[in-house]
Amino acid sequence: MYRVLLVDDDPHIQATNAAFLEKAGYQIYQASNGSDALRIAGTAALDAVVLDVDMPGIDGVCVCRRLREVSQVPVLFLSAYAKTDDRIRGLMAGGDDYLAKPYSLVELELRLRLRISRRRNIELGDVLRFGRLEIDLGLREVRYGSDTGSFTALEFDLLAFLARNPGQVFSYEQLHDRVWKAPINQGLHNIQVCAARVRQKLDRLCPGAHYIETVRGKGYRFRDTPEIGL
Repeated sequence: MYRVLLVDDDPHIQATNAAFLEKAGYQIYQASNGSDALRIAGTAALDAVVLDVDMPGIDGVCVCRRLREVSQVPVLFLSAYAKTDDRIRGLMAGGDDYLAKPYSLVELELRLRLRISRRRNIELGDVLRFGRLEIDLGLREVRYGSDTGSFTALEFDLLAFLARNPGQVFSYEQLHDRVWKAPINQGLHNIQVCAARVRQKLDRLCPGAHYIETVRGKGYRFRDTPEIGL
């Protein structure tokens, strides 16, 4: 069940969107202003946010910008304005998609599903290969030559995520958001500990080949060409 936060100060729009999406199988959270939206986003593990642009107080663009400081959750903007400048403002703030009011509820649900699926997409049966290192996404195994490592489910998910994005540096907050799937204030330390364990286990499995690099003050990145002997 996907968890979606609906943010709009129009109670009729909120009720209509919530009823349609709940019928489609979504778990719905609701906020009528930007402050409540940020509070809910800090305590609920969300799969997407549907965000009205024009709201009193903290508007949708500001909410999206604040969310992007700690999360890459998909954000779909809704607005009564179809001007190009408004769309650009929303997308530049980190929004993923944009629908102008009035809109089709079927299209809203389709766009939500596509954005969530893209973020969650891990193709079963794929094997990521980096020299002698193999990360089997289907069997959920990590192999190096004839040896197989022992990784917990969360450790494997974290390693697989980094390996699917080689060269990119991810902060603890980003790894927590992408892999842990829990509220940011309920486990950031846990993801830090998990990341350290993944690197230690991978270093033991692949002696001398350092695939995961700690970037001081920024986080971790996976090297598809490991630094030997560092």
